[in-house]
Amino acid sequence: MSGFKYGVSLYSYTDDLGTVMTLEDAFDHVAETGSTGIEILGEANIAGYPEPSSAWLDKWFALIDQYKLEPTNMASWLDTCLTLDHTMSVEEGAAQVAQDLRLADRLGFKFIRPKFGVIDEELTPHPIWEATIERNLDLANKLGIVIVPEIHSPTPIKHPVTDAYIEFIERTGTKNFGIMIDTGIFQDRPLPYWPGETPEIRAAALSFLDGIKVPVEHLADVIQYVPFIQAKFHHIDENLHDHHIPWEKVIPMLKKLGYTGYLSSEYEGVRDPWVAIEQVRRQHCLIRKLEREAEAAQEKLDA
Repeated sequence: MSGFKYGVSLYSYTDDLGTVMTLEDAFDHVAETGSTGIEILGEANIAGYPEPSSAWLDKWFALIDQYKLEPTNMASWLDTCLTLDHTMSVEEGAAQVAQDLRLADRLGFKFIRPKFGVIDEELTPHPIWEATIERNLDLANKLGIVIVPEIHSPTPIKHPVTDAYIEFIERTGTKNFGIMIDTGIFQDRPLPYWPGETPEIRAAALSFLDGIKVPVEHLADVIQYVPFIQAKFHHIDENLHDHHIPWEKVIPMLKKLGYTGYLSSEYEGVRDPWVAIEQVRRQHCLIRKLEREAEAAQEKLDA
């Protein structure tokens, strides 16, 4: 039975990187979890983005070799309304995506996640997304990279945004565009209040922080289009109990559906120094335990 691949997004260490942690420290912590994959944020983690220096590139490849990690996904942004007086054109958007595709290729990545500018609170992407991506499908194919926008709370799986991505895949027949699932959509218990947040603020604008509770069964509708998963989480205690994401449902469903791609840890909880390191370790212990249990249960059924 094929298993998951495990990775970590450097987003997990957002407040530690550059303060108490170097890039090499981050590589060390990722490898220490037993991961084989490393995910980065282009603008945040690449010094000199979009043109890193030769010295930075040499360091990057030395770390990849030293820690035996595979570059997985490079997160990128398509800031369609960066300024109030100008909306990005399709030509500008296509150039931005092409730039990030080429940079991802230089660094060895096989996925890029473009974060499209959105036009509403349900995260509907700006209309230029489709033509922007279509103009880059040949380049993505040439480079062997898959473009994977994410389905992220408050957008559920059964939603026009997801439908539009699937329709695009089926219309173009492309193998270089897919859907990334952010497991935050399965959150089924409220997050703690942010500093300064009130019940009124949450009710008015941040209700998704209580969890949108997407049923894991909905994965069956899209799994064929999902080559990469960001394993979003917020807090796992010392008993390996996740306080917000129902991994005991998510992992068996992914196994049942035959998913064998990456689960890339994306910690988004308390940002005090060093907390993320222990949280990511706990998540890997929890998910690996649940994967073993799911495999054992399947073997018992097959016996």
